[in-house]
Amino acid sequence: MASANVQNLECNPPEIVRPSANFSPSIWGDLFTSAAINHNNQLIWGEEIEALKMEVRKMIVATETKIREKLSLIDSVQRLGISYHFEKEIDEQLHNIFHNNAYLEIMEEDEDLHAVALCFRLLRQHGYSVSTGIFEKFRGDDGKFKGDDEGILSLFEAANLRTHGEEVLDEALVFATARLEGRAEQCLQRGVPRVEARRYVSRYEELETRNEALLRLAKLDFNLLQMLHRQELGELSRWWKELGLVSELPYARDRMVECYFWTLGVYFEPQYSRARIMLAKTIAMISVIDDTYDSYGTLDELQIFTDAVQRWEMEEIDILPEYMKIIYRALLELYDQYEQELRLQGRSFAVNYAKATMQEIVRSYNIEAKWFIKGYMPPFSEYMANGFITSTYYLLAATSFLGVASATSHAFDWLVNEPRIQVANVTICRVIDDVATYEIEKKRGQSVTGIECYMKEHGVCEEEAMQEFKKMAEEAWKDINGEIVKEKSVSMEILKRIVNLSRLIDVVYKHNQDGYTHPEKVLKPLITALLVDSFPLI
Repeated sequence: MASANVQNLECNPPEIVRPSANFSPSIWGDLFTSAAINHNNQLIWGEEIEALKMEVRKMIVATETKIREKLSLIDSVQRLGISYHFEKEIDEQLHNIFHNNAYLEIMEEDEDLHAVALCFRLLRQHGYSVSTGIFEKFRGDDGKFKGDDEGILSLFEAANLRTHGEEVLDEALVFATARLEGRAEQCLQRGVPRVEARRYVSRYEELETRNEALLRLAKLDFNLLQMLHRQELGELSRWWKELGLVSELPYARDRMVECYFWTLGVYFEPQYSRARIMLAKTIAMISVIDDTYDSYGTLDELQIFTDAVQRWEMEEIDILPEYMKIIYRALLELYDQYEQELRLQGRSFAVNYAKATMQEIVRSYNIEAKWFIKGYMPPFSEYMANGFITSTYYLLAATSFLGVASATSHAFDWLVNEPRIQVANVTICRVIDDVATYEIEKKRGQSVTGIECYMKEHGVCEEEAMQEFKKMAEEAWKDINGEIVKEKSVSMEILKRIVNLSRLIDVVYKHNQDGYTHPEKVLKPLITALLVDSFPLI
């Protein structure tokens, strides 16, 4: 009987029981697969935009404009999403205002909270070190801040640029948040620039003080850029469909549109077109790999895949399970494409950095899968060390540099050495993701989560652990704000990629929701605003 049973097992191996995440299908269908481009509009709008740019440029550099009016103009240009046309001029103006001490005219003499807070915010955003002492004069004897609604809103925005030890801004943020009663839910410093610009154009249009040239330029520029973005998303959607990963791997999330939204958050400007394509393809690929480790593969299969990725040779495909072959082939071919494209620019070195972070994240996914399947709960420090990598933000930061022409080997080396701003970026991603996905992972029976590890190690309840995670994120934001001023090893262009990645976390995981996995509530209206709805033009 025993030999018969063995024989039976050999003929009929035990069925593999795989976890199932049951992810919802894409909510977009084929909406973005093809993009109809009105070339006539492109031509007409392009000519008008050039004329308006000349007009706005003159306004920015005008020498007779008062400091307060100039700062207000720069703020409007930035918030309308058109400052990328005038970066040189804006940088020169703020440099002169700071180094000639012209800002002290407002900081020390002006009694208008809005003007002082705006000046402080703009200088800090551009990397200038400005003292917080100027806000003390707006405090009454009771410690509360004095100012009208516009002033308190500006104080709120300024306070969100606080760094460590700036108690006056800590207190200002608490005060302003309570006073505004939810009217300023998304602060500018943590907002996705393209989303904030889309919103602000509509609000700016209602202002009596609006500048018609600025408004017209903002609308035309948005619509023209939207055409480019739709073209890129069309290219990506067709690539994704032809790749066949979703049709072949029904357990994986189909989120190409959401991947592209992520890249728009990192850089929306036209010069980053190929950078967006590269980053979006990588995000889509790592999403499928993540789901394979998290929601489908067995330990043996995952180990084989992990080893194959470390060797990075197409011959390794023969040892993989059938369903993994399509992933492996797509992965290696994608990086081959990157190398061919960047070689033409003399930047193929960048691919080695990106590839190394892909190999690293696969190793860490495998560690995480072993913990989950074996039921091992690591110490919190061990969980976080691995979790920083599986957050994907080491991978995405390196990949975001791929298509950026100014990202030299020095910029990649700087990133690899884990500068403080990048550690803060990864921390924000890890802890906010853990809070947002905790309930869903708990329902799936996943005990090895950051929240669970923290609760066990520190003997605290769920709510206390979540509050501690949010506190970690706040401290990390202070690091980011501080490094914008202190970090001089790389350009502001490079630093912005890191900051923008952190901003995406604040938006995509708003109100403890996983907007990537479940885009219906959080991301659908944002994607519609950026990629579907244009501004009506008279």
